[in-house]
Amino acid sequence: MIFRQLFDPQTSTYSYLLADEHSRDAVLIDPVLEQLERDVALIRQLDLRLLATLETHVHADHVTAGGALRERLGSRTGVAEVAGVSCADLRLADGDRVAFGRHHLEVRSTPGHTAGCVSFVTDDQAMVFTGDALLVRGCGRTDFQGGDAATLYRSVHERLLSLPDATLVYPGHDYKGHTVSTVGEEKRFNPRLGGGRTEEEFVVIMDHLDLAQPERIAVAVPANARCGSWAPVRTDAGVPEVDWAWLTTPESEACRLLDVRGHDEVRRDGKLARAEVVPLERVADVVAGWDPKEPLLVMCRSGGRSAVATRALRTMGFANVASVAGGLQAWAAAGNPVVRT
Repeated sequence: MIFRQLFDPQTSTYSYLLADEHSRDAVLIDPVLEQLERDVALIRQLDLRLLATLETHVHADHVTAGGALRERLGSRTGVAEVAGVSCADLRLADGDRVAFGRHHLEVRSTPGHTAGCVSFVTDDQAMVFTGDALLVRGCGRTDFQGGDAATLYRSVHERLLSLPDATLVYPGHDYKGHTVSTVGEEKRFNPRLGGGRTEEEFVVIMDHLDLAQPERIAVAVPANARCGSWAPVRTDAGVPEVDWAWLTTPESEACRLLDVRGHDEVRRDGKLARAEVVPLERVADVVAGWDPKEPLLVMCRSGGRSAVATRALRTMGFANVASVAGGLQAWAAAGNPVVRT
């Protein structure tokens, strides 16, 4: 079997590429959006056919590349059914098998870090991919997304530490330079879950961690519920659009907002405080040199000119761009603030 462990240094996230060396069929566990080009290049270099991307859970610290890989390579996205990700192609349940060539991964439900966590075990039980349920000498936190310390303790002991001692444990993250462990090591040395630690002791430990919220949780969780899509985009009008109400969410603040009305119109009617005024006729010149991966929202008075600008930006190579439906009229009609300059 072909196997690669991949790392995203910004979020300390591991992704795992597994493939059958004969059929070249492959799966990718926990892909990271920022590493999309790296992973696509590797898959093509190894002459693999990506069948599926598999998520161990709905992540709070990074955005998945599952949706983007589906668009680029035709792979399917797999997430635990109980996680409620409606865009997933494969809604995974305990005991399911995900096949790739002569090999398969067994899905094991391991909730506790989140309510929808799963782990993946190779068909020979030589490797287990544990996400955040079991880390090298640690485990994921249990204080959000339906997490529960007692549930995690039982998941790890009944579904993971019950594997053979020689089974290699590949975690979803590591922050101390570890790449792999074994079930036997974690039974002995994991300070939270091993060494005979009781469930009651574990619950006390987890209840007193006092951790800050992940920096990207407001962006990552909603995006991952959309299979990694950068925004809740719809194309009903023939052009990518987002509803004006999405502009009120913390997630939208990661997007650059362009107002393509003229300056006189903006002075008269006002604008959103964070909007950059770039009149429609100047858009092409102003954005030249911008990062084409940067997420852009475009608005105008009612949606007509922003649709024109959105189409033009897509032609220029901006993939993550959408018009704000209804424009400033819809925004102001709902009682939202505007500023005048």
